[in-house]
Amino acid sequence: MHQRILLRAKKGPFDVKSPEETFERNWIGENAGNLVFSHAAHKLLRTSTAEVTSSEFRVNPREADEINERFDVFVVPLANAFRRSYAHRLVAMTRLIERLKIPVVVFGVGAQTNVDADREYLRPIDDAVKAFVSAVLDRSHTIGVRGEITEGYLRTLGFSAVDVIGCPSMFLHGDSLRVDKRKTTLTVEDRVALTVSPYVKSMAKIIASHHRRYPNLRYLPQDLKTLGTLLFGDAPEDRGKKAAIPIHTSHPLFTEDKVRMFVDPWTWMDYLSRFDFNFGTRIHGTITALVAGTPGYLFAHDSRTLELARYFDIPHRLMKDVPPDVDAIELYDEADYSALNNGHKARYATMTAFLAKHDLGVSFADGDSAARFDRQVAETTFPPAVRAQSATDPAELIARIQWLHDRNQELKETVAGFESHRLRARVRAAGGRMKRMLNR
Repeated sequence: MHQRILLRAKKGPFDVKSPEETFERNWIGENAGNLVFSHAAHKLLRTSTAEVTSSEFRVNPREADEINERFDVFVVPLANAFRRSYAHRLVAMTRLIERLKIPVVVFGVGAQTNVDADREYLRPIDDAVKAFVSAVLDRSHTIGVRGEITEGYLRTLGFSAVDVIGCPSMFLHGDSLRVDKRKTTLTVEDRVALTVSPYVKSMAKIIASHHRRYPNLRYLPQDLKTLGTLLFGDAPEDRGKKAAIPIHTSHPLFTEDKVRMFVDPWTWMDYLSRFDFNFGTRIHGTITALVAGTPGYLFAHDSRTLELARYFDIPHRLMKDVPPDVDAIELYDEADYSALNNGHKARYATMTAFLAKHDLGVSFADGDSAARFDRQVAETTFPPAVRAQSATDPAELIARIQWLHDRNQELKETVAGFESHRLRARVRAAGGRMKRMLNR
């Protein structure tokens, strides 16, 4: 039977968008890490009898009838959706789901609070989460969550139909995942990748010390604002500013061309596969390294990062316990991947059992479906890494300037068209008023 799946994803895994278009239309959903788990979900679900369509993050209750007609199931991979700043979007998603008549499957959702799982911090979103989970469970057997912290939170809200399944991103290669250190110890000459959440200010001294010691260090940002900074320079309100975190073009990592950002997971993973080590605060930055076969180490700074690290046995420390003088060599020596490697097949079985419970097939158990997906990735040409303007090839800079010029012209034409339309509307309205006056 042919299954039509609507997948909540910003874009499909083979949709090629330029960095400029990605920035303008936010095709990464604020954070490139979103594409890592949504594309992995797409690959898992894309069997020979399943057609997977990305939703582009559209959440319009008025489209519910069309969704009911066109699709057989709505699959919703989520990250840290149970957080204060996301509550309004959760409410909008709930309104859509309440109008759906097809099954709704949520997997990988997580709560975001501090590493101590502070229950009171989540209290303001309790009602929004209850409404969302209730709507999902009216259309699903269970809800799949990231880890034990989210499971505990939902149980305090009265829900028992909760499965801990991790995040689909770790199952990009099915039940095959092995991370091994390629050398006995790390040296300062080795290739080290750094991930940073710009709001984790305690990373500042760690960034500075590694910048001084490791000549082959590279910073791999994930956020939309930094993509814009790489493409077009600092925003007007940021020009001339300096910060210890690499968020402005004045930072040494920018001026020395040591920043690389990717707008697709595939180029990101390929780049990381040539590194010796990856560390920092980004959970999907860490996972991208691991699925690329590169040793990764996480600084867990909140519950969402901590529970995934615990579930998958990812080497980690609590950010609050990381000293400013910590060194990548020390982290590399400390990291042990045996539990991650040895437990992967069992965790994959948990994920596939969850999908089977919800009548969803898995590509890895469907002939060469997973291999066909990988071939299509290999045959698609994605944009290369985005680098700082100062290090960009002149031809590429000219192309960016031309893109800005063309976009500016389009905006002018749109505004002119809008103003012309508004003027015509005013003339028609004035004519109508005059006609009514004459007819009195």
